[in-house]
Amino acid sequence: MYSIANDMAHAQSITMASTTSTEQSGLFGHLLPEFKKASGLDVKVVALGTGQALDMARRGDADVLFVHDQAAEEKFVADGWGVKRFAVMYNDFILIGPRNDPAGTKGKDIVQALQKLSAGNGNFVSRGDKSGTHAAELRYWKLANAEAAKGTGYKECGCGMGPALNIAASSGAYVLADRATWLNFKNRADLAILVEGDTRLFNQYGVMAVNPAKHPHVKAQDAQKFVDWVVSPAGQQTIAGYKIGGEQLFFPNAAP
Repeated sequence: MYSIANDMAHAQSITMASTTSTEQSGLFGHLLPEFKKASGLDVKVVALGTGQALDMARRGDADVLFVHDQAAEEKFVADGWGVKRFAVMYNDFILIGPRNDPAGTKGKDIVQALQKLSAGNGNFVSRGDKSGTHAAELRYWKLANAEAAKGTGYKECGCGMGPALNIAASSGAYVLADRATWLNFKNRADLAILVEGDTRLFNQYGVMAVNPAKHPHVKAQDAQKFVDWVVSPAGQQTIAGYKIGGEQLFFPNAAP
């Protein structure tokens, strides 16, 4: 009898590979209880960098993905690993750094800011973990023509967004962050937002179920229930309703 109950409990949960930013921002603590009310399903979140989350899904160790590296997501689906990618929500990246801004980065231009950091060998903490944020950061260095010359102050931590912010806070370094994790981050020390508002800092999130044709054991129907709910009006309203200090962290933009 115990094993049957256990199997039933197992059947009523799905595994989601997602990003550290969606977890560390507190979004899932707000979103997933509402999904459970609607569906009866529990969601076990494994929070990784987007690159690692995609790898986890390729191995068949996740049922659904909720990540933010659109080019990598589209390739994942084109290669047959995902059923279909849906846009869910967006926010933006911001450049965080010491309030006194020794490198003179403050403004709206992320490319100009990185050029200044490169030229002045400014202390910069990179996630270095193949996450969506790391992928975006590398695109900006490329746009700054500083891909191979990021300066001697550039260090990779191979860590999530929260730990990267902690390192920046304790060492007075610059770091690219998603706004949601920053708003939920308590250990700010002397850090402040220095660059924001550049259209290139747009940060789109997507969701997709893992393809059962590749991994027959995945819980495809239940995964699709999550996908359908999170892009539905109810899911989108729940995302919009997540705020810290009155400030909305994510902006729903699923296609109607």
